[in-house]
Amino acid sequence: MSCDAVKFNFCQCWLSVCICKRNLMQEIDCQLFPLQGKCCTLYTYPENWRAFKAQIAAQYSGARLKIASASPAFTFGQTNRSPAFLSNFPLGKVPAYQGDDGFCLFESNAIAHYLSNDALRGSTPQASAQVLQWVSFADSEIIPPASAWVFPTLGIMQFNKQATEQAKEEVKRVLAILNQHLNTRTFLVGERVSLADITVVCSLLWLYKQVLEPAFRQPYPNVSRWFLTCVNQPQFKAVLGEVKLCEKMAQFDAKKFAEMQPKKEAPAKKEKSGKEGGKQQQQPQQQEKKEKKKEEKKAAPAEEEMDECEAVLASEPKAKDPFAHLPKSSFVMDEFKRKYSNEDTLAVALPYFWDHFDREGFSIWYAEYRFPEELTMSFMSCNLITGMFQRLDKLRKNAFASVILFGTNNDSCISGIWVFRGQELAFTLSEDWQIDYESYTWRKLDVDSEECKTMVKEYFAWEGEFKHVGKPFNQGKIFK
Repeated sequence: MSCDAVKFNFCQCWLSVCICKRNLMQEIDCQLFPLQGKCCTLYTYPENWRAFKAQIAAQYSGARLKIASASPAFTFGQTNRSPAFLSNFPLGKVPAYQGDDGFCLFESNAIAHYLSNDALRGSTPQASAQVLQWVSFADSEIIPPASAWVFPTLGIMQFNKQATEQAKEEVKRVLAILNQHLNTRTFLVGERVSLADITVVCSLLWLYKQVLEPAFRQPYPNVSRWFLTCVNQPQFKAVLGEVKLCEKMAQFDAKKFAEMQPKKEAPAKKEKSGKEGGKQQQQPQQQEKKEKKKEEKKAAPAEEEMDECEAVLASEPKAKDPFAHLPKSSFVMDEFKRKYSNEDTLAVALPYFWDHFDREGFSIWYAEYRFPEELTMSFMSCNLITGMFQRLDKLRKNAFASVILFGTNNDSCISGIWVFRGQELAFTLSEDWQIDYESYTWRKLDVDSEECKTMVKEYFAWEGEFKHVGKPFNQGKIFK
């Protein structure tokens, strides 16, 4: 064989090896980064921290993510209420994801998970479970108090002193848990950034930007060190930009809140009719103007801004009121709830409750969780309570409850006081309310007994001896 033939055969072999290597690498890339290079769209509004989770995950995985957050691609309040959008995303919520293959997803955690790679999701079953643990922790433990504290400072929500103070205490508890966990760790799971870090950072973002001033965050140095490490990663910076930490705790701004509220049209002034002239015949033009004003007045309620949840609920057929068979009560539950939320519990709300309580129209029940031996971590036990509350959302108008977790990790119990319209347990009135109540034992209390008055006082105020429990107060949740 000639030298040229040998060289040709060698080149052919080398080319085959290179092609095989390239194909193998492409196959590995497709398995590890299935979305890399593919184009997909994320519908959202500007500065949506929930959308940030998906955007940062895409920065790590290499997914090409097109952000539709401005007209004409997407107009919040219009596009997400259109039939075409609702056919893919029935709730009309954002962020919402649509791939170039037509695959659609809603709920920010699901989208972020889908856009992640294996390294972000957790490379082992244990790591994957830990990532999911912290994602759930962010949703159930960080978001509720963060919203209650931060939203009023942004003018999004009315200020409530009691709710804000409670939210501050819950934020302290959350930061203490994170601080302890990060004492010997750089990241939440493993030795590199995961979806756990992305989710928790985004959940804490507005706290750090609005209210966590230096004095407040000083006891939690590990959390601040970890937070700054994350937000300064190139992938985070590409989405969040330069994150500036709060220097002075933001306060509720009544003027800003008033500006954020939808403006109501002033009622038209009635024209005074002259006594001397009697009734005059209206000219055709005047009649047309009057009819036009009436039509505009009728159309006004439809123009008020509804959020995406309200829009969907408004389109649902009206269900029969499960309490329609009960006589009208003199006890106005909403008024008591306002007192409880805005006034001192022991000095104002509790006396109001007993002064106005309708013994014939309402009943008071003591509930105790049946399976305390199954309760482990405190935050997971609280998830049981908040999950039940969420599934009972349509019961809120006719019920009030204070449910408390007592004890510590792996040694705890749950019990609470519930106030219902009527003399029977309300859960049996609707199938939608029967998911959780059988996990509790229920005992109707004699409203005139000292036992009932003591329990109502202790559970409503979250303080007292709680002699019937035998474990210290951990934390409580209010259903109202």
